[in-house]
Amino acid sequence: MNTPLAERIRPKNLDDYLSQQHLVGPQGSLSAQLTTGVLSSLILWGPPGTGKTTLATIIANESKRPFYTLSAIDSGVAAVREVIQKAKQGDGLFTTKNPILFIDEIHRFSKSQQDSLLGAVEKGWVTLIGATTENPSFEVIPALLSRCQVYVLKAFNKEDLNNLLKRALKIDAKLSKIKVDLKETEALIRLSGGDARKLLNMLELVVLSENNTNVTITNDLVLQKVQKNTVLYDKTGEQHYDIISAFIKSIRGSDPNAAVYWLARMIEGGEDVKFIARRLLILASEDIGNANPTALVLANNTFHAVTTIGYPEARIVLSQCTIYLATSPKSNASYEAINKAQQLVRQTGDLSVPLSIRNAPTKLMKELGYGKAYQYAHSYEGNFVAHEFLPEEITGTSFYKPGNNAKEQRISAYLKTLWKDKYNF
Repeated sequence: MNTPLAERIRPKNLDDYLSQQHLVGPQGSLSAQLTTGVLSSLILWGPPGTGKTTLATIIANESKRPFYTLSAIDSGVAAVREVIQKAKQGDGLFTTKNPILFIDEIHRFSKSQQDSLLGAVEKGWVTLIGATTENPSFEVIPALLSRCQVYVLKAFNKEDLNNLLKRALKIDAKLSKIKVDLKETEALIRLSGGDARKLLNMLELVVLSENNTNVTITNDLVLQKVQKNTVLYDKTGEQHYDIISAFIKSIRGSDPNAAVYWLARMIEGGEDVKFIARRLLILASEDIGNANPTALVLANNTFHAVTTIGYPEARIVLSQCTIYLATSPKSNASYEAINKAQQLVRQTGDLSVPLSIRNAPTKLMKELGYGKAYQYAHSYEGNFVAHEFLPEEITGTSFYKPGNNAKEQRISAYLKTLWKDKYNF
């Protein structure tokens, strides 16, 4: 059996597990759970090849729990219910700790499949560990997501990848029979895109393709052996992230030709239509915002339209929206405003709401001054009266600065008319 290198050297314990120290290191957010053995259901979210499956297996080993694994690609509701039933009944095995049910690519589970997990997770019959490359906020139903902790895995950095290469050559029985001089690693690391599995697959390809007992790995050799085998678009790998980045930057840069080209690359590569539409929706607010509020409306309608009709017709709707967003005026003022506001909130904490704008539904609250001196805007000319709405400690702070575009310049003029010196952009 020709088992891939990544599988042959898969770590069995945390000592051999590289990377993700923010999760499993001394101060890691998962470390305490592993130490105490008190494990909640969780979702591991990260790019391909970051060790999600490996970590799930190690968690099961460390906590000494039975381990079931299902793939969302080939497991239906019946398979899920069969595992849950075994866990519920005990099956003569689960006498102390509930088993772990690991679901790979949980984002591919339909709503009904995810619904079938709810009862078992809530009652503790199983501890769910889901793995996903997609944002679980969009791909996991709210009821299930609320019952799970989400942990984010990061792409391997250069040091991690170098250590992984050395470990593979040291411990793998198949490669250890060949004298390998790892002279240069830049090409392997660059082509891996932080994907550990991809890195190991390329290493094995290069070494074995030489058909030699002595192999010197250089950047030129890697490019010669690997690049010609690289697919044009890998929707789960480095190309996925590079091309969506090029797509977004082309729209942000107001180049509709480049934007449509990168859109075509994704469509031809079979990219998920919802993934593309979701990124357009984010961009419409982040990069266009109030320079053209209609952009958000069109992007939202695009998302619903392409979700309904699917490919191939969805490509036309995506193209229309892409061109509209690329040719629209741009502003990131709303994006910058919320960033500044959140930063200040983190610095200043929970400042008190001014008494004048607090709600006063009871007599006691009114006696305490809640709502006192509040001025109802609609009672004044032009539906406006100057009033301070921020906490006293940050009075006068400005977060929103209108962008340099026709729509927001009108907003700027309007705010200056109302507030005089307060909004002196």
